[in-house]
Amino acid sequence: MTDTPPTLVWFRRDLRLSDHAALTEAASGGPVIPVFIRDALVDGLGTAPQWRLGLGLKSFAEALEAKGSRLILRSGPAVEVLSELVNETGAKAVYWSRAYDPDSVDRDTRVKETLKGDGIDAQSFTGHLLFEPWTVETGQGGFYKVYTPFWKAVRGCDVPAALSSPSDLQAPATWPDGETLADWELGKGMRRGADVVRPYVQLGEQAAQTRLGVFMRDKVADYATTRDEVSKDGTSCLSENLSLGEISPAQCWHAGCRAIEDGKPGAETFLKELVWREFAYHLMWHTPRLLDGNWRQEWDGFPWKTDERLREVKAWKQGRTGIPFVDAAMRELYVTGRMHNRARMIVASYLTKHLMCHWKIGMAWFEDCLIDWDPASNALGWQWSAGSGPDATPYFRVFNPVTQREKFDPDCAYVTRWIAEGRKSPSDTALSYFDAIPESWPMAPGDAYPDPIVDPKEGREAALDAYQNRDF
Repeated sequence: MTDTPPTLVWFRRDLRLSDHAALTEAASGGPVIPVFIRDALVDGLGTAPQWRLGLGLKSFAEALEAKGSRLILRSGPAVEVLSELVNETGAKAVYWSRAYDPDSVDRDTRVKETLKGDGIDAQSFTGHLLFEPWTVETGQGGFYKVYTPFWKAVRGCDVPAALSSPSDLQAPATWPDGETLADWELGKGMRRGADVVRPYVQLGEQAAQTRLGVFMRDKVADYATTRDEVSKDGTSCLSENLSLGEISPAQCWHAGCRAIEDGKPGAETFLKELVWREFAYHLMWHTPRLLDGNWRQEWDGFPWKTDERLREVKAWKQGRTGIPFVDAAMRELYVTGRMHNRARMIVASYLTKHLMCHWKIGMAWFEDCLIDWDPASNALGWQWSAGSGPDATPYFRVFNPVTQREKFDPDCAYVTRWIAEGRKSPSDTALSYFDAIPESWPMAPGDAYPDPIVDPKEGREAALDAYQNRDF
């Protein structure tokens, strides 16, 4: 114990001890009080992301306790909660890791201005990205709008070595009171689906490091090809842990660089995927409309359907479109909280082009169902697929879900894994879908598999006709 005033470390989507600049700086100066605040942004999370956050907070609290520390939970507007904690604890400093979405930036700006006005040392630190969005510029001083030049600009940049976990987290003389995670009921909306999804979660910093190590040892060499084969376990799945900061992008980057040095050819492709995430944040920072409007504003007049009550939207959400690749992917999402990246492109293209439904409908559904939900990556992925975004796939490139299945799931292993209807002995994974879905969905394993709601060829032709006759 010490009379040195404590530093509050405000955790958000950075639930780890290692490579945490704010925590490292705070720990070097005296007692540390870790804090997590349930504010309006937390309450606004979708069902699965909020549930996954609750699991992550529990795991992180246990990691802090193993260090002789604890996680203080409080609810309310962040600026009010932090000001109250400063008064209660006598803290002279508040540190946090930066966030980049517009709502977080607005919140954090108010917090910093208020605390500094009260004489508090309020500092934000890097940690969620490899490169701060404002530090990567074109030769003309602007921001990048196309991925490949962005990759070329950053691939040779220095990424500082990852920080080790603090060897000690000094406790304050007195701990402030906190709320309980159980009372927050962050997983309430998952209902019976929580038990189905939970086995697919790899939770916390230690699990994330293990996941990274296994991927680098066993999978990264062939990543460039196996990452598209939907029936194979060929991807890192680290998006789940990156989304809550249970692992840092720098830790992933340096592991990938070591793999390149070891002669593993797929490692560069892995680094490019990390940089695609950076690109999403770069664009969100410079053009926040990426999150809620067509990035290419000339698409505002495109005739997408916007009514979520439509029969085809319901069929898409329920995995009942009659297109096996699409339906398998939508069911994988509901059972595991994740979806293979190749499958994400297919279901997004199908919704926005074959069904001519607005990308916002799909983006919102993913926001509610993904345990690896990330605001920038989700928005960029949907706009890329729809054709309305930066560096987008051309609208006339309409993925054929039938030929895509033939190419990336040639033996139908992925489809068999997730679709039960029409099979004498459905797989356990296919059956688990019916344990996860709302009881109000009138679906059962013994149902007949539906006919396609839209013929793939006719859907493509309708999409191309709409594109060619667009009013812009």
